[in-house]
Amino acid sequence: MNSLRILGIDPGSQRTGYGVLDVAGQQLSYVASGVISTREGEFGVRLKEIFRSVRELAAQYQPDQISIERVFVNRNADSALKLGQARGAAICGLVECAADLYEYAPRQIKLAVVGSGGAAKEQVQLMVKGLLNLQGNLAADAADALAVAVCHALRGRVSVPSPARAAPSGRAAWTLAVKLSGRAR
Repeated sequence: MNSLRILGIDPGSQRTGYGVLDVAGQQLSYVASGVISTREGEFGVRLKEIFRSVRELAAQYQPDQISIERVFVNRNADSALKLGQARGAAICGLVECAADLYEYAPRQIKLAVVGSGGAAKEQVQLMVKGLLNLQGNLAADAADALAVAVCHALRGRVSVPSPARAAPSGRAAWTLAVKLSGRAR
């Protein structure tokens, strides 16, 4: 069976999470995850570090598709601008990669993975670990990046050569995720 590799990215100016999954039919397989932690100091240097690290990840894992979290504006405009710049640096690091890029809002990701758009970070982390049968510690930013990749797979936008199916959403996506993990009773 053909498989598809998805690179999920959770951008941040200090900590950018990444997660890599392989999708074959309805099977999700964990490949890798981690966090790009930038050093304290000049913001431009941190952006360069994000760019370089994401470019290296794309070269190493050769994803077929990339999913990234969309920037959201909360109360602090300065934080949103920095997040947008970090996200831009990550996207620029993917330019040489031939993969298609997909964007998801934080609520979409939480809805697809947990079944609630208002889920807490801890709920996302727990669900990702369960879906992918991961043991041990999983950094919150890495879990968020894996959640972006899982969301992309569950939203039905993957292009694995197989019969096309309607993309599940909300509770249906959560139910499918549980079935994919082999934990359905």
